[in-house]
Amino acid sequence: MGLHNLSPAPGSHRSRRRLGRGPGSGLGKTSGKGHKGSMARSGHGGPGGGKPHFEGGQMPITRRIPKRGFTNPFREEAQIVRLPDLAQVAGDEVTTETLIAAGLIRAGQGPAKLLANGEVSRAFTVKGVKVSASAKAKIEAAGGRVEG
Repeated sequence: MGLHNLSPAPGSHRSRRRLGRGPGSGLGKTSGKGHKGSMARSGHGGPGGGKPHFEGGQMPITRRIPKRGFTNPFREEAQIVRLPDLAQVAGDEVTTETLIAAGLIRAGQGPAKLLANGEVSRAFTVKGVKVSASAKAKIEAAGGRVEG
């Protein structure tokens, strides 16, 4: 048996309806949609279907609610790395490249930041990675150092 001789079980497959193919087909002219009305039109499919956010003609909620605040389109969300995770880094130097190689962060998904959850297992030199104040204190207490 192979893919070339497989076929659906008898009665399980129906061919699709071919609409608008003349009066003899039973689905010609209006293609089973009747005459006029929202269900006969393209796009909006009548009450409760078709047009997202349409509320029957009343003022939509997105327009009723007052607009406030601002969303910064340039905001960069930091990728969080916890101190115990640094044990997975090969060598004693922690950079963006070594964190990517260890699988702790992903490239192009924003800057990394070390947070002080847990303890440091050995001394590290951290270069070019954001570090919280308490994480910096723990790294330095373990004999490591943090460089800009």
